[in-house]
Amino acid sequence: MMRRTCWPRRRFLTAAGALAALPVLARGSWARTPKGDWRGIRAMARGQVVHFNGWGGDQRINDYIAWAAAEIKAGAEVEVRHVKLADTAEAVSRIIAEKAAGRVTGGSVDLIWINGENFAALKSKDLLFGPFVELLPNFRKVDPEEKPTTVLDFTVPTEGYESPWGMAQLVFFYDSARVKEPPRSMAALKSWAEANPGRFTYPAPPDFLGTTFLKQALYETTADPTRLLHPTGQNAAMATAPLWTYLDSLHPHLWRKGAAFPRSSSEMRQLVADGETDIYFAFNPGDASSAIAQDLLPDTVRAFVPSAGSIGNTHFLAIPFNSSAPEGAMVFADFLLSPEAQARKEHADVWGDPTVLSMARLEPEERKLFEDLPRGIATPTPEELGKPLPEPHSSWVPTLEQEWLNRYSA
Repeated sequence: MMRRTCWPRRRFLTAAGALAALPVLARGSWARTPKGDWRGIRAMARGQVVHFNGWGGDQRINDYIAWAAAEIKAGAEVEVRHVKLADTAEAVSRIIAEKAAGRVTGGSVDLIWINGENFAALKSKDLLFGPFVELLPNFRKVDPEEKPTTVLDFTVPTEGYESPWGMAQLVFFYDSARVKEPPRSMAALKSWAEANPGRFTYPAPPDFLGTTFLKQALYETTADPTRLLHPTGQNAAMATAPLWTYLDSLHPHLWRKGAAFPRSSSEMRQLVADGETDIYFAFNPGDASSAIAQDLLPDTVRAFVPSAGSIGNTHFLAIPFNSSAPEGAMVFADFLLSPEAQARKEHADVWGDPTVLSMARLEPEERKLFEDLPRGIATPTPEELGKPLPEPHSSWVPTLEQEWLNRYSA
């Protein structure tokens, strides 16, 4: 049975305060840069233990990381230990605390799955190792002109301090056995919820998908969506006022009348599987197909994308400034960029996460790995996905999350 959600304050808010207390120093004053060529880096990586800090809330993803760890141990003699996080900000806070304590080498976080406000925070205070991405042989198979978000993280240039890992776009899924015509806008969703009370919900922020729902709704309710691509500034309250009006009218018609929210995408998806709700959403277009293949959802679930488009981004891997195994971290990041690892990740039965690689930059045998992938019955085509909406500037995230907590977490 789902328990009433408790909403602890986002750890990043504490981390942000700690970051503000750290001085802004010139590039390289704390961070280290790679040394040597790729052959030398691989030699230095041999025998290293990489503590990979990444979200651990989905067993399919955990299984994929375990597979990749086994592959890199066998192929490069690098041991990867997955430190499963409930919130990436947990690791960000540790990195900040270690810097404050003077621990400039031998850090506890060697590689981190990251994007958005967490990356912007670490980069702004020079708490990342690098730049390193240009050294990774498999990065040559990425085309930033074709996929601009592989070098642009929530409007912040990565400048070689992040290695792209996967593409993401917000996709909604519905049970076609119960919903004949899905709502393709936020206005239509509210009307649908009014007509079908209790059949929709979303994760409580600061869960990243819950926050993404707020950003999607903000895009469709604010007077000037282009304003979202810039820092919040003084007019944030005016820009977000229509969002809170919208949520105030939506919440009484949600699951449990908006008195409780699921804690994650997995719990939201489980509500559909249990027949308690009819619609959920994910940042992975292949999420439902993968879940159907594993008997986690009925095979009547299908996908839809809002008519105005949906938010898309890239998620990345970064190396903290004081990583105890930066060479091992680079070797693992490069393997995760390989066509073999990227194709396996995109397989609907494994994860379903779209590749960051450019098909035009692959050899024929590498391209075939992707051409042979099955498309799940609930996975939208590229045409159905359409052009994604860009992520708002990272400064909107803490603004939205804190206001949501103030309004709805009591």
